[in-house]
Amino acid sequence: MSIKPDSIIFDMDGTLWDPMNVYTEAWNRGFLESGLNRPISRAELMAMMGWEKQKVMDKLLPGYDTAVQEKAYLSVSNWLTSLMNEKDGVIYEGVQAGLAQLAKKYKLFIVSNCPEGIIRLFMKRAGIEQYITDEMAHGVNLQPKSYNIKLLMDKYQLKRPVYVGDTNGDSEQSRLAGIPFVFMSYGFGTTERYDMKFEDFSAFTDYFMRIV
Repeated sequence: MSIKPDSIIFDMDGTLWDPMNVYTEAWNRGFLESGLNRPISRAELMAMMGWEKQKVMDKLLPGYDTAVQEKAYLSVSNWLTSLMNEKDGVIYEGVQAGLAQLAKKYKLFIVSNCPEGIIRLFMKRAGIEQYITDEMAHGVNLQPKSYNIKLLMDKYQLKRPVYVGDTNGDSEQSRLAGIPFVFMSYGFGTTERYDMKFEDFSAFTDYFMRIV
């Protein structure tokens, strides 16, 4: 499929970086702080990457009332903010240089199902703030990615954006937003539903910089 976008909207986790060690520590600290004896492994958390907040909480804390879930999630979010100010995840090879190139040609955005403020922390830690036009996190309005993609499309009058992600959920949300999906196969998930696929970020950058 030939894609000629005017803008690129990125997923964050599994697409731009691997933050799983930091995330796993934040979830375990947050649960312990909330009085919950519920250890969470990196593999368990990775399998839920890209899920919306309530789906994650219902999976990890089934049968618990909303107040308990909310208290635990708030604690996890606070720990995540604290830890991300101290520790780094692994930014995928080619991402920083690639975004610097792509920003010369396209408006770039990030839409992620993370708590509010985490995208900004990631951008600062990665040194990519100057390349990203805007961002939207699920934690701001608790809406799905398709809704937040459309918010940015309307706000910036985007005519031909693409969404770049690494999971089947990202693919589904792209379809709901009515835009093409570019699958990054090195990430956390799998899918057979994509318009284009790349195995590394440098190849992605090279392709989209060559489009006339």
